[in-house]
Amino acid sequence: MSERMNWEKLLNPNRLGHRSSKSEKGRSPFTSDQDKVLFSGSFRRLARKTQVHPLATNDHVHNRLTHSLEVASVGRTLANRVGQSLQERGRLPEGFAPTDISDILQAVCLAHDIGNPPFGHTGEEAIRHWFQHEEALPYLSGLNPNEICDLETFEGNAQGFRVLTSSEFHPYDGGLRLTYASLASFLKYPWTSVQAVSGSRPKKSKYGVFQSELDTFREVTEEVGLLRRPGDDWYCRHPLVHLMEIADDFCYGLLDLEDGMDMGILKWDEVFEVLRPILDQTKVDALAKDLESVRPGRRPPLIRGKVISAFIEEASSAFINNEDGILAGQYDELLPLCSSTVQTCVATAKSLAKTRVFTHPRKIELEIGAYNTIATLLRVMCHATNELLSNDRPSSFKSSRVLDLIGRNTFHPKLRTPECPNSPRYLALMRVLDFVSGMTDNYATHLAMQFSGKGAVR
Repeated sequence: MSERMNWEKLLNPNRLGHRSSKSEKGRSPFTSDQDKVLFSGSFRRLARKTQVHPLATNDHVHNRLTHSLEVASVGRTLANRVGQSLQERGRLPEGFAPTDISDILQAVCLAHDIGNPPFGHTGEEAIRHWFQHEEALPYLSGLNPNEICDLETFEGNAQGFRVLTSSEFHPYDGGLRLTYASLASFLKYPWTSVQAVSGSRPKKSKYGVFQSELDTFREVTEEVGLLRRPGDDWYCRHPLVHLMEIADDFCYGLLDLEDGMDMGILKWDEVFEVLRPILDQTKVDALAKDLESVRPGRRPPLIRGKVISAFIEEASSAFINNEDGILAGQYDELLPLCSSTVQTCVATAKSLAKTRVFTHPRKIELEIGAYNTIATLLRVMCHATNELLSNDRPSSFKSSRVLDLIGRNTFHPKLRTPECPNSPRYLALMRVLDFVSGMTDNYATHLAMQFSGKGAVR
């Protein structure tokens, strides 16, 4: 691929909808992006959404909010290191500072899980399972294959792009109205669902945009100059996506193990064995001996900074050393460009978490229950939405109350007009998914109980 993306266009500070960013003293457009994410309701609700363990009773265990804050911290430092290197090498465009790179990264790291439904990845699977079941067939009638695929393979990353650009702050009119640079840096999987499910994209079944936001997606890719790849609506990643993704990987690799220790699933020796190769090998034996005098629960914080510093050093060097290839769209991930030691550490940590932490009986019990919770919510709300679209009879009283709960004025304003940008039923179902995926674990559980007539009176 001979073409290359260029930093001046990649760092486009204008806002979605071709809006100019305001000039504010002491506050860049990218700092403003952080604030918009931080003060959004969708971000605040991450405090009661599953990271690994649904409805955890241990306050030390991560939720989506604490995880996102930690990823943002790692991402900020990593991006600042990269920004400084770009500036030293004369690669940063005039008028931009290294802190602009870190501000963009902090904004998208804060937002990277903002579209995840309740109950984490199990919530995603539960939504997909329900729409793939015969019970959902009447609601998929009349939709085109791309729209059906969006629903049957619901993806939290695509929902996140929808939150940022459509459903939060300014509904159907730019959403949070973030800068083009931040929105492009959020697009972890810059392609649509059908091709991803068919396996013709780098990550099978992973995609970053629904049909409902396709025009917005094209606007963003055009404004930052993402390189096209052969195929419909398929682009190379924005370079800063690599930094966001690896910051997430590092936090997953390290902090899922800490959660395992906090819950009594893993022992310190197991965790230290995974992380030991990353530490300074000239001092690791002395460090291990010093840690013996500290109770096990206090040991992870004492090495956490050292491990993260080593990760950041490795990832920033990998990015800078391969900048030309990244700008040319030659790489799909940054982690394989890091040393084998870092790759092995992250892979081993994820494997240990998957085989030991993710299979904890209480987690499994709650995840199984999550399927019934999600199914109950979708069954009632999709039925009500179907009645909303019916022209031959008014909504039943029950469906009318469900629509009041969702918010009648929150559906797409062109739902019943000839100018409706997608099929009306698809857009109505997407609004249902906005409502369900935006719920916290607690509220989803509560509302499903209420819908079933088993809820407690508050």
